[in-house]
This record gives sequence, C-alpha cells and structure tokens, in this order.
Amino acid sequence: MSSFLIKNATIVNENKTFKADVFIKNEIIQKISSEINVDENTEIINAEGKYLIPGFIDDQVHFREPGLTHKANIATESRAAVAGGITTFIEMPNTVPQATTQDLLEDKFKIAAKDSYANYSFMFGGTNDNLEELLKTDPKKVAGIKLFLGSSTGNMLVDNEAVLEKIFSSTKMIISVHCEDEATIRKNTQDYKEKYGDDIPVKYHPIIRSEEACYLSSSKAIELAKKTGARLHIFHLSTEKETHLFRNDIPLEEKQITAEVCIHHLWFSDKDYAEKGTHIKWNPAVKSEKDRQGLWKALLDDRIDVLATDHAPHTLEEKDNVYTKAPSGGPLVQHAVTAILEKVKEGVIPIEKAVEKMSHNPAKLFQIEKRGFIKEGFYADLVLIDTNKPQTVSKDNILYKCGWSPFEGTTFSSTITQTFVNGNLVYNNGVFNNDIKGKRLTFNR
Repeated sequence: MSSFLIKNATIVNENKTFKADVFIKNEIIQKISSEINVDENTEIINAEGKYLIPGFIDDQVHFREPGLTHKANIATESRAAVAGGITTFIEMPNTVPQATTQDLLEDKFKIAAKDSYANYSFMFGGTNDNLEELLKTDPKKVAGIKLFLGSSTGNMLVDNEAVLEKIFSSTKMIISVHCEDEATIRKNTQDYKEKYGDDIPVKYHPIIRSEEACYLSSSKAIELAKKTGARLHIFHLSTEKETHLFRNDIPLEEKQITAEVCIHHLWFSDKDYAEKGTHIKWNPAVKSEKDRQGLWKALLDDRIDVLATDHAPHTLEEKDNVYTKAPSGGPLVQHAVTAILEKVKEGVIPIEKAVEKMSHNPAKLFQIEKRGFIKEGFYADLVLIDTNKPQTVSKDNILYKCGWSPFEGTTFSSTITQTFVNGNLVYNNGVFNNDIKGKRLTFNR
C-alpha cells in the first residue's frame, strides 16, 4: 500500500491552524510533526501555501440509487463529492425501493462497496408500519434512522402519532427528521393552485412551505424527544424562528437534540428565485434574508451543530417544469466546501469553525470511528485546498450525472487540489484513481 508525506501544509484541526507535515501509511495518519523522515518509496506532496483539512462528512445526501439512476448514482455522485472535498457521506432511504427493510438497506451497502469513491453509510427509513424491522438496525454498522415528518416520497410519511411516539421510545439510535407540517403545506398549496393553477410563481414557494409549517413540525418533534428521551437530529433548518428551539450551553457530546443547516439555506435567499427559478426549489424552501442571517448566527453560536448539503439531483428536464411538477432538490456536493470557503474569505465564518461544522461535529454526533479529525491513528481522510486558485462553475467542469448546478456562473476563490480517502490519493488535480473505493463506516456505540 502506498505512503505519502504531505509537507509544509497549513493544517486546520480542532480550532487551531498551524504548519506541519503529515505522514500517511496503511490508510492511517502515522505522524504529524514539523520534521518527518521517510524512505524513498514515500510519495512527497508539497503543500506549501495550501490548507489541509479533514474531509467533509456530509450527513445528508440523496444519491438516487437504486431506482432513480437516470438522475444520479452512487458512483457518479461520490466521485463529484470527492472532487469537492467530501470524503464521507450518509445517504437517505427514499430510493426505489425504499430502504425500509434490513435486506433492502444491505443491498445499498453492496452497491456502495463496489462503486463508491467516498466512505459511506446509509440510514434506515421508518414508516407507519415497520417498527419491528427498524429495531433490527445495528447501531455499530448503520448511521441512524430517518423519518419524514413532511415532504415524503412513497409511503415514508410518518404521520401516525402513536407510531411516532413508539419509534421515539423504542430506539436509542439517532433519529434524523425532515420537519415540515404536511397539513399546513397542503392547505397553502391548494390556496395557490386555486389562484394560479399548476404554474404557481416559484417566489411563493417559501410561503407555501412556510415558517409556520417548519416550526410547527420541528417544535412537535422536539417536544416528543424530550418526552421520550429519544436522540433527535433535525435536518436542514430553514427559518430563524426554529433556531431558538436549540441550545448552546452544553457540549455537543451531551446534547440529546441537535440541528443541521444546509449550504443552500446559507447561500441563497428568496431574492434569488427571480433569477434561479425552480433550480433553487428545495424542501424546506429557501426563505428570507432574515432567515438566512438567523441561520448563520445560530451556526456560529453553536445552536446549529452541523453543515450538510442535502444533495438531491434531478434532471434539468424535471426541474424546468411548472411549479407543481418541478421536483424539489438540487446537486451540491461538488461545490459545498468551496462555497463555504468563500464565506471564510468574506469573513462570515472562521475556517476553524467551518471545519468544526463540516468534519469534527458530524463525526462526534454520529460517533463515527476514527474519522473527522487530523489525528495520529485516525484514517487519512484529508483535503488539500489552494485558496489562491479561482474556479468558475460551468457545464464543462460539473461532475454530477444530472449535468447542472445552482452555482453555475459563480466564481469561487478556492480550488480543491487533492483528496485522500483512507490514505489513498483518490483525486489529484482533476484526475481520479478509479481503482480505489471507500469504506463502510463503523460507529463507536
């Protein structure tokens, strides 16, 4: 197995930025020091002037395999993720078929073992009638449980309150939830359909999928978690109001209720619908500038614990439909890190805090073994970044199978030059090592 010495890197890790060399061998970070001697078989990479960060652990993606592979698949999207500095992903259960039995869940693991460029885990999907199967989930080998409390596909909407309480009471695994109140959204949708038919102007999306719908659902989930003692993680907060449901007076490791925010809710606001249209139609919706600023504030003061993408590609043909027929979601894994680095450059967030939210905290929150940090004895999931090498997102350099990005035309100041996964140089200045695959995550639970 190959070994590498990364020399003269500016390392960002555990709230510190410092210069050092890193020696990698047998998948593992062997040594971090100012001077490391190696033999002639070690490949030396000069990282002078570059940041070295732990790989981004994305706790929420939709890679569409099995069943929706006209949009994306595990191979194409993990490849884009690695090029974007994401070394580990956790994928959602709403594929076709849905991962709502242990056998179907394991089928996805088998695909990833064969095809994924990045490390991987998958969530088991809860429904109104699969509690017995859900309780078979192995906490050491599976990231967690995913419940759709709104905006579900197929039969994955969990709207039976007795079942919901039973799930919350029965498992100690992390329960991750999509929170939007379905009844509120249905009523709002019907009101706008009566006025506009199917061609509702997309600017009304954040009014249809409103602050009220989000807050009603997330506050109810938190109330239930407090009642039952469940370990609750709320995905993709989109409103300033919701941020006040979370606390920052205890360490992450002691929290029973945690929260995530996604790149698009930090980057876009409702002012962007005029230019981007349905290409920035997500559930929950991108909302007001006040909401965007409130989310940033909560991320910086630690009420929000984790940054993610909710990468959810659709074809352009699908996205370019009228409002009611255009699906929600968009591709983000290739450009998430460079988008956040742009905010670092603007002074919105320190790079140490960005690394904490992208890498350290997902590892802590999900209790992922030996990942998320630049530490001796940990897997070498590492990303080198040149902050003085601008790149413009265009059709020519997009790696997603769907072939488009909501960031098209945006010039980022930074470029990811190299990505290591388990000590292997999987991405090197635009060139992929197609022979190396990621590993299934294990969890220290």
